[in-house]
Amino acid sequence: MTHVAVRSGNLDGALRKFKQKVARDGIPSEFKKREAYDKPGVRRREAKKAGIKNARKRERNNRD
Repeated sequence: MTHVAVRSGNLDGALRKFKQKVARDGIPSEFKKREAYDKPGVRRREAKKAGIKNARKRERNNRD
């Protein structure tokens, strides 16, 4: 469980810090992933697309 202390009544700052911690833990992406069922073939296709995209990105960064 993520905890954030509210200092001197600064609720907005605490909320911002809480959202950052939750995002760092990967909770929103995990929730989005579990929202609907994906067939195994669709999951494989998406993983392959992501791998190709990341490989191209790495290649582009290594050229510089």
